[in-house]
Amino acid sequence: MRRRFAAFVTLALWFCFARAMRGAPVPANSLFGISPSNGSAQGSQLSVPMQILILMTLLTLLPAVVMSITPFLRIAVVLHFLRQALGTQTTPSNQVLIGISLFLTILIMSPVATEMYHKGWEPMEKNQLTFDKAFDEGTQPLKRFLIRFAREKDISLFVEVSHAQPPRTPADVDLKVLIPAYILSELKAGFQIGAVLFLPFMVIDLVVASVTLSIGMIQLPPVMISAPFKILLFVLVDGWNLVLGSLMKSFYT
Repeated sequence: MRRRFAAFVTLALWFCFARAMRGAPVPANSLFGISPSNGSAQGSQLSVPMQILILMTLLTLLPAVVMSITPFLRIAVVLHFLRQALGTQTTPSNQVLIGISLFLTILIMSPVATEMYHKGWEPMEKNQLTFDKAFDEGTQPLKRFLIRFAREKDISLFVEVSHAQPPRTPADVDLKVLIPAYILSELKAGFQIGAVLFLPFMVIDLVVASVTLSIGMIQLPPVMISAPFKILLFVLVDGWNLVLGSLMKSFYT
């Protein structure tokens, strides 16, 4: 499942690049380094070394794609806000937070990646669909996922900025507009959740600061006193289960 997920992100990158080269389309046979059997030139084709170079270049964009057009963005932002609200500095570490975000992202995106695999990659591999048709069919599940969480206001913004034709239906929204709109919407959602997480811990900080100042404990920072109370509150309410469970449910509802 993880191999399919990685393959589909890479395939989507390759599709996007090929779409950008519409002046010189790449046939499906050329994509896999197979020359046409009749030996005649069919349009402008990329050589195998150039295909490898482009593929390796696109692979460098894979982390950015995973972080931007998947639930990884919202989950990572919320977890970093949570760590700051707890006041635990570097606990959990960045590696732990990124690992949690990555595996939760794989869990959420596995159905989408599987559907993309069956609708895009498999038919093209069996020469049942052309390259452009496989792109259209394979990206439909991704577009449906992104449209669910992209705000109409953000989509309108990027349609206006890109001077694109206004879409008649949600299915007509182009990926070049939908992806940045999704990123902007997820950033707002992550910050909203982070602000809500801050509130109960901020109340504890205010109470501790008021008590310490009233009894004259000005040498001891209030943060050092409030940190154990915030961690204790978080553990008592089973905070990890509540936060991660709510994040996961927000992508399934």
